[in-house]
Amino acid sequence: MEQHALKQTDLSAEIGGQSVVSEILTGKREINARQAKALATRFSVSPAVFI
Repeated sequence: MEQHALKQTDLSAEIGGQSVVSEILTGKREINARQAKALATRFSVSPAVFI
């Protein structure tokens, strides 16, 4: 996120809310397939990068 100058709120629309982003970043929750696909689209990479 730092590399792209992003904050948690910047990804909340794709992932499902700021609390979900926070839980993923702290390791309390894993990224699901839908979230991986959304992030992959945003960053132009394969969803496998996030799983």
